[in-house]
Amino acid sequence: MKHLSWIFLVSALTSQAQDSLKTIPEKTELKYNLNASGSHFFKATFLNQTWFRFNNSNPGTTVLGEAAPQTLDLGLRRTRIQLFGQITNRTFVYFQLGMNNFNFLNGFPALGNAQGVPSNRKIAFFVHDAVVEYSAFAHKDWLKIGGGLTILNGLSRFSQPSVSSIMTMDVPVFAQATVDQTDEFSRKLTLYARGQVGKWDYRLGLTDPFPIGTSGNPVPAISANSTFAAKGHHKQYQGFLIYNFFDKEAHQTPYMTGTYLGKKKVLNIEGGFISQKAATWRTQNSGRDTVYNAVNLWSLAMFADMPVNKAKGTAISAYLGYFHTDYGANYLRFNGIMNPANGTTQSLSGVSGIQGNAFPMFGTGSVIYSQFGYLCAADLLGKNGTVMPYASAQLADYQRLTKVAGIYNVGLNWLLKAHNSKISLDFQNRPVYQNASDGLLKSNGRRGAVTIQYQVFI
Repeated sequence: MKHLSWIFLVSALTSQAQDSLKTIPEKTELKYNLNASGSHFFKATFLNQTWFRFNNSNPGTTVLGEAAPQTLDLGLRRTRIQLFGQITNRTFVYFQLGMNNFNFLNGFPALGNAQGVPSNRKIAFFVHDAVVEYSAFAHKDWLKIGGGLTILNGLSRFSQPSVSSIMTMDVPVFAQATVDQTDEFSRKLTLYARGQVGKWDYRLGLTDPFPIGTSGNPVPAISANSTFAAKGHHKQYQGFLIYNFFDKEAHQTPYMTGTYLGKKKVLNIEGGFISQKAATWRTQNSGRDTVYNAVNLWSLAMFADMPVNKAKGTAISAYLGYFHTDYGANYLRFNGIMNPANGTTQSLSGVSGIQGNAFPMFGTGSVIYSQFGYLCAADLLGKNGTVMPYASAQLADYQRLTKVAGIYNVGLNWLLKAHNSKISLDFQNRPVYQNASDGLLKSNGRRGAVTIQYQVFI
């Protein structure tokens, strides 16, 4: 009888637990309300993007001193924690911490670092954003004044992207124009104003740039090709303006959504700029004179993200933008995302970091960038979600390249649970280079990379 009593007790408790679980609604966010209406709240989000990648290396690539014509690597493209909230009717705070580009080479000294002393691989977790913001009008988005370390930028929507909601495998990083040069992973110390008035969305910023010498990389020697100046300090001015034809875009944080997956009807025209006096320098007259250049960047674009068939859940997302990128005469910077290599036997005139998967990402000239994606029916895979194929093209016409550089990506998102759980497959095709005459670089074939990403976001 004693044993039967225990059996009945356990059975009753199990039944009660199952009944109580049935009554708990599924939560989609980690949010703590600070008042009864929920207008005052504090919220936490977590993001992890894990990459598994095969790369056909650029010519001459080495990894830890060994030739590496191909690489296979596993890494964390982004690991982030956001903490933010509306504390009063007019007070908003935002913090983000995380790390980026963590693979087996994390902490290895930058190419060209004479000391060659590896840093501690555990120090990459850092503060991305720390912002305080005051709204001039309670319960209205007309004018918000804020400041701190922030992603808020001029130039374009991809200069301040919400990376948890991007459609393509990665953002077009060239739009984060000074990334890790005079900013901290595209974050800057900025005093800003932003708001939405009618169909207009605006943001203006006054930025205090970081010295190039604090980037952690060797400061390039001054030459006939423009680089960021190691002497002098001038403020940076930036702005971004959007006209919304239909729905307004999200405005809670300074970040801009990649795709709404058909939940909004968005059609925008956008324009932005970044300007800084004497930001770069170079020599002329056979090295006898030093010339300072202003950095002047601007863009114009259209963005569409809207449902095609609401009943089926289909949607499109599209972007087309023109970027004028003036960093000073002959500025050119190679960059490789989470580069899987750290050395090269090749030499290109006046540029470094050309190994692995790098390509001329930033330069003086112009860029046309476009992307397009189609969200398939919501029940395409039954309980296993749906898919969203996409394609993107970056066409860069830079002064130091003999012809336009085309970087192309095609891919597929498997949306297991929208952006909260998705698997992405991406194929990239990029040019590689060799020296031409007069310090120019010419294409010397093409290379590719295949990447699988699993993103989890809550």
